[in-house]
Amino acid sequence: MGHRPARLPRRLRRPVEFTYEDLLGLPAETLVSRIECAGNARGFFASQQGQEVSGTPWKLGAVGLARWRGVRLSTVLERAGLTHRAVDVLPRGLDADYVTGGENLGRVRRPLPIAKALKDVLLAYEMNGAPVPPDHGHPVRLVVPSWVGIASIKWLGDIQVADEPLFSPWNTHYYRFFGPDYPPGGSAPLTEQNVKSAFELPWDATLPAGRRVLHGRSWSGTGRIRRTEVSADGGATWRPVRLRDPRHDRHAWTRWELPWHARPGRYELLSRAVDETGASQPATTTYNESGYLFGAVVRHPVTVTGQNTS
Repeated sequence: MGHRPARLPRRLRRPVEFTYEDLLGLPAETLVSRIECAGNARGFFASQQGQEVSGTPWKLGAVGLARWRGVRLSTVLERAGLTHRAVDVLPRGLDADYVTGGENLGRVRRPLPIAKALKDVLLAYEMNGAPVPPDHGHPVRLVVPSWVGIASIKWLGDIQVADEPLFSPWNTHYYRFFGPDYPPGGSAPLTEQNVKSAFELPWDATLPAGRRVLHGRSWSGTGRIRRTEVSADGGATWRPVRLRDPRHDRHAWTRWELPWHARPGRYELLSRAVDETGASQPATTTYNESGYLFGAVVRHPVTVTGQNTS
């Protein structure tokens, strides 16, 4: 995008360019959507399952929600002359080439199947009512709802469209499951995010004894959250929470709350969610070398201090 050409199938024989001003002049839409790193919650492979994985050991903070405004990717592709033979699109960023281990992998890029590209993907130029900030991809970034964050290419420069499958290091070497439970060449490229839930509490928080309301939020890449439960006794018993926004936007999260009479002691608070497709959070997550898509129930430690109160 910007002033870089969008590359199209060779039978069209010419690139089509859209400037930033061109995009501003096209029909705009607003989308509330999370963007979540595929490695969100990666650190729990080690701390909860005793399994070492590579990558940043995130807890549950590698996710954000914003109101995005921009042009549907489908609108731009159709105006560029998309044909029915299109199979994949390959968005590419304008950031510097990615060099690792002495190998130059080029600019970040990752293919999208045409079905997803035409469904709900946005070329976003606004974030929360203002131009997209530089660190979020100014002037234009891709927003690919409910998919792993690497799909939402920042600083978008050009898009290749092809009538055959496309590949890059970001859907072959990276962002697949590799490990003893997967084929030697890895799993299929990662797409949708899984179900997660989190407490709105500092990690290893210290709380005064007494009655309080626990707050949290749950989200899923496969559907709206249908229910969430919380346990304060290590999973022996579970209580349903009150969903504060059960009709939340499909690609947002739902906030929840639950009264708790906190007595002095050391606790591991647990929360688990189920979405409208029936997808839920298991007790453990199958190991993969890069620690992608940890979706098990997270044990959140807290300490309650003070006197017992009735």
